[in-house]
Amino acid sequence: MPFTLFISDVHLHSERPIIQDIFSRFLLDNVPAADALYILGDLFEYWLGDDDPDSPYSITLEQLYKTSRLIPVYFIAGNRDFLVGNQFLKKSGCRLLPEYETINLYGRDTLITHGDALCTDDADYQNFRKIVRNSEWISRIMQMPLAKRRTYFYSLRKESKAFNVIKPIEIMDVNQLEVERVMLEANVDLLIHGHTHRPAIHDFQFDSIKMTRIVLGDWYEQGSVLYYFDNGSYELKSI
Repeated sequence: MPFTLFISDVHLHSERPIIQDIFSRFLLDNVPAADALYILGDLFEYWLGDDDPDSPYSITLEQLYKTSRLIPVYFIAGNRDFLVGNQFLKKSGCRLLPEYETINLYGRDTLITHGDALCTDDADYQNFRKIVRNSEWISRIMQMPLAKRRTYFYSLRKESKAFNVIKPIEIMDVNQLEVERVMLEANVDLLIHGHTHRPAIHDFQFDSIKMTRIVLGDWYEQGSVLYYFDNGSYELKSI
């Protein structure tokens, strides 16, 4: 039965070689049989820019490129890898999508996104997000020497972890009203996203409209993959 794959929050990093191996096997064993692969952000633990000659992800880019010769591979940037650029796309073969994209999934209009923009209760994060997604800020950062850029991003990550420890867990989840707003604006009844690391399938109703929100899991301990079949059925699997 034809199917399409969705993943998010793989967080590839040299310190987690087991996850790298799981991801590599996933690309070899599962993806070639699919109609398409959608990567909804945070494929990498961090992406300092396409100009990093010592990037630990060169093997991953080669594997993605080989995969992209077999099936379409789509990529939405996450909060860890929003600095991907044209060289990343060229080396990986991925097709970059905007922050929100409506796709036709076997006849069902579906909204896909990374998911961090949906966490509107976390005002501090949303303010920070506006700063770092600004084109002028990105231009200044990319003009930094790579070593300085690496130190800067490590310090940001360390600070973020410290703040997240003391934040109420509910604040870091999506806001239901924002979920309903973006789904109604896109005129869809299915939303697929990642970011929160809380894999689940949420069925809810807005007025008389039945809606579904599918949350992809992270890959810190195992893989998390959504299989969406052409008959409209789906399965959120751990691998």
